Amino acid sequence: MDLSFPECHKCHVGILLPLSDYGRDGATIMYKAWTCSHPDCGFNIRIDNGDISFGKLTTQSNK
Repeated sequence: MDLSFPECHKCHVGILLPLSDYGRDGATIMYKAWTCSHPDCGFNIRIDNGDISFGKLTTQSNK
């Protein structure tokens, strides 16, 4: 299995790290979002209910 991740196309410094989540029924959703590893960049891309969004401000969840 290849464990290399793509370079961030916004800052070209960080790499895009995959994030997973759980669906409404508790099923794992692999690679629901990707975020840049460089703290000053903040680039992210995610899938919500079939819609793809990117660049929204990320915050820490209280859950």
